[in-house]
Amino acid sequence: MTERRGFGWEDAADGRRQAWDVVDGRTIEGMWLRRAFFGWLIPAAFVLPLWMFVGWIAFDAGGWALLWVLLLAMPGLFVWQLVLSLLVRARGTVRAGRAVSWWDVLGFTVWHALVISLGFFDPAWWAPALVVAIVAGLALFWLELWQLWREARPSAVLLRTSDGLGYIPPSESPRAEPDAHDVFIVTERPGSTSS
Repeated sequence: MTERRGFGWEDAADGRRQAWDVVDGRTIEGMWLRRAFFGWLIPAAFVLPLWMFVGWIAFDAGGWALLWVLLLAMPGLFVWQLVLSLLVRARGTVRAGRAVSWWDVLGFTVWHALVISLGFFDPAWWAPALVVAIVAGLALFWLELWQLWREARPSAVLLRTSDGLGYIPPSESPRAEPDAHDVFIVTERPGSTSS
């Protein structure tokens, strides 16, 4: 078996395409959870606000609370989830592997659990849960920005190719010193001006 480095696709024994990823000599297997989160991010922008609406009706939150959900919570949750999803998908490693990072899995699990808990309206604990959900959403935003900046900053670049070899820049050839005898004299004709 040849040593693999980087990311790639191969045909499995059953005829399906199978992805592989090797980072620092370790094979990353079992990426199903990270890939499931990658696929869940966009549908979550539609499902979570819908859950808020259905949950608040089912758990009898009241008319004014339902109005708050329709006018503020659902649109805000929809937009915020889309913003977070786009920040995740802006990272090159996420697009290449079609899988989010483990930090993303942790952050979205906590935030989505808190958002889902808000759908089970109970006045005894709802206000603190809302505050914690907002703080978790803001923390998740900064986590996504941190990961995006970390990947986008200039660093040592490893280019991955299909045969597993990285690009190595050629060594610089010694520069020829200008010859002292090479002298160019430019004379201007009298009366000719360039304007």
